[in-house]
Parts: sequence; structure tokens; C-alpha cells
Amino acid sequence: MRPNKEKINNSPFARWTVLIIVATAMMMGYFVNDVMSPLETLLELPKEQGGLGWTPSDYGFFSGAGSFINVFLLMLFFSGLILDKMGIRFTGTLACSLMALGTLIKYYAVTAEFGNEPIAFLDYQLPASAVWASLGFAIFGVGYEMTGISVSKAMVRWFTGHELALAMGIQLAMARLGTAAALSISAPIARHYTLSMPLLISLAFLIIGLLAFLVFCIMDRKLDASRASISSSSSISSSSSCANRATEEGEEFRLSDIGITLRNPGFWLITLFCVLFYSAVSPFLKFSTKLMVMKYGVDPDIAGFFSSIAPFGTILMTPLFGLIYDRYGKGVTLVITGALMLTAVHFGFSLPMHSSTIAIALMVTLSIGYSLAPAALWPCVPKIIPLKCLGTAYSMIFFIQNFGRAVIPMCVGRANETDPTYTTSMLIFGFTALGAAVTAIAMLVIDKKKNYGLQLPNIKK
Repeated sequence: MRPNKEKINNSPFARWTVLIIVATAMMMGYFVNDVMSPLETLLELPKEQGGLGWTPSDYGFFSGAGSFINVFLLMLFFSGLILDKMGIRFTGTLACSLMALGTLIKYYAVTAEFGNEPIAFLDYQLPASAVWASLGFAIFGVGYEMTGISVSKAMVRWFTGHELALAMGIQLAMARLGTAAALSISAPIARHYTLSMPLLISLAFLIIGLLAFLVFCIMDRKLDASRASISSSSSISSSSSCANRATEEGEEFRLSDIGITLRNPGFWLITLFCVLFYSAVSPFLKFSTKLMVMKYGVDPDIAGFFSSIAPFGTILMTPLFGLIYDRYGKGVTLVITGALMLTAVHFGFSLPMHSSTIAIALMVTLSIGYSLAPAALWPCVPKIIPLKCLGTAYSMIFFIQNFGRAVIPMCVGRANETDPTYTTSMLIFGFTALGAAVTAIAMLVIDKKKNYGLQLPNIKK
């Protein structure tokens, strides 16, 4: 006889409330991640004009610093182990706290007075402000990526068997809203107040995100309680009850379970796609504001709005494409289409055309591709990886992905110094996106061989 009680996530109100709460925390992180992207031209001004005297290489180093600790100290990999061992609530709270700490250090970097003596690091000669800002961004990056994998696992935990792709699409849309807001308002705020004001606002937003995640922790405990209640009221034997509960929770994670992920060819193709696709998007957005000013003659006060077309466009389209995947499937087809659109955009930016109308058209196309691929990609991961390994799988994907996000900005920064027409840097982005498209086609082939079900709808009927 089945118990009358139900898991709390079977309630649409409960699971959609959880979505809004955790997506709010993620949105605040995305805002802060890109809050300094529109400030490149201001950062490169001399100190007497209100800037910090950075060079394009300094800015490129800073832009890649968000991945330094995650990649070179393996922190993102360990973040996944912490998530699978300690749970979503502990890991997410730690992540939000680290984002706030890193932003506080960036605020110090922009406001403190340093000497003029540069600091040598690798083959860079960096001003002290860039060193401190890079340190803060690196610490923020640990929390930022840790929050991402925590929220992703929370979505799978609460929405499996329901509207998973739609939920992930809405979460991504809210995250893009944070990016779009940062690209749109950061430069005007800095110009009309001080260079540090956007970072002060960022710190306040991250505190709001932390409080939101603490509310999620309360609701997630209720989900555990509802599952325990169902198990205790079941009439089946104690051993069977434990087995059922282990299945619901994804079973206990062991270090040896990492092999399940590493032996999965679908995992490696998704990982490679993420490295290439996001290396062609996230670093591009960090350079796109100056691109609009230098190549297309856009006024610096509104150039950020041109850059924000891409994330703003994803706000509506990502949930829409997620809903399509939930109901009709064809996930890999959506991924391939998005990657091809991104490829066309970057090659378009490399052409010797300087019309702002063309720039807008390319950004609109980028927004569609930027919506298509992630809306279908992330719901594919739980189809090939067991829940107990999901945190580690997401962290390994993000870990390897961060290599591209660390290296590409530094390459682009150097390319922009030698080729201020942006042709070289746009070709770098274009061929990176093309590699993502080829990888997505390989995903379609392996899905047919392994029967992962990546082309099947997510909603169970």
C-alpha cells in the first residue's frame, strides 16, 4: 500500500519557488562576474584621469584570473568532491561567501593607493592594483563556479521527472539577466560616480544572493524530511526502504565512483564542447564593449548596451528552447545549431565592416546561439551521469572549461595589442566556436551508439 504523503518537490509551487531562490543567488554572481567588463576603457585611463593606468595585457590577465585558482590549484575539481560529499546546502553557502570575499578584495584593489612600481608575474609586469584585483577575481571565481555546480545539482534534485530543461533554462535566463545588467549599467555608474561604485553595488548584491541561498537551505531540509517521512511510513521491509532511499538520493558517493564519469565518452564530448563554446562566448563578452567603441564607433556610455544584447536576448529564448527540449527532445540538434550560429557571428565580426547596424545584427544572432546550446546542453548531463556522481561531473566539466576561459582572454589581450582592428581576436573566437560545432556533431554520433537518450524529451509521460 502506497503512503499518502508526497515528496515536497512534487508540488509545482515548492519546486518553482526553489528555482527562483537559487537562480537569484546565481544571478547575483553573474552580475558581479561581468561588472568590470564594460570598464576596460576606464581602467586603461591614466590615474590622473580617474583610471588605473592598465594596459590591454593587464586587463587580459585580470579577465583570465577568475579561473586561476580553479584551474591551476584544482579547486574546481575539489569543489565537486565537496559538493557530493558535503551536500548542496553546505557547498552553496560556502560558495556565496567566497564570492563576497573576492569582490571585497577587488573593491580594495580599485580604491587603495599603490605605488608605481610594477610587480613581475610570469612574463607580465603588472601594476599592484591589477595584482590585487586579479587575486580578488580568482577567489570570486572559486565561489562563482562552486555556486554554478551547486545550483545545477539542486535543479536536478528538485526537477528530475518534471520540467528540468525549462527550469535550467529559466535559471540560465536569470543568470544572463545579471550579465546583461552588469554590461548595461556598470560603465554609466562608474562614469557618473566613481570607478569603485559598481563593485560596491556588487558586494550588496552578493549579500542578497547569500541570504537567498540560506532560504533555499531551509526548503531543501524540508525535502529531506518529506523523503524520510515517506520511507518511514512505507509498509515494506527496512532493508528495501533503505534501498529505495539510497536510490532517491543517488546513493552515497565514493571516490571510486569518479571512474564512472571518466569512462563515459559522452561526458568527454560534453566537456570538450563546453571548453570550446564558452571560451568563444564568455571571454568575448568581456572584450565586446571596447570592440563596439573601437571598431564600430559606438559611444562609450552606450557601448555596454550593445554588448548586453546577447545576454538580454537569452532571458526569453533560453527558457523557450528548454521547454522545446522538455516536450519534443532533439537536444543535440539544438546544441549543434547554437554552435554554428556562434561560429557565423565571430567570423562576421572579423570582417572589415564597421556599421553599427551590422554589429547589432551579429549580437542578436549571438543571443540566439547563446540560448540554444546551453538550454539543451546542461539537461543532457543527468542523462549520462548518475545523480551520486553529478556534482563531481559538473565540477570536472567546469574545471576543464576554465582552462579555455583562463587562456583565451590572455591570448586575445595580446592579440588586441598587436592587431587593434580586432580581426585576429575575432578569428580566434571564430575557430574556437567552429571546434565546438564539430564536437556537437560527434555528440550526436555517440548518442546514437550509446543510446543516452539525449534526443528524447525530458518530461516523463
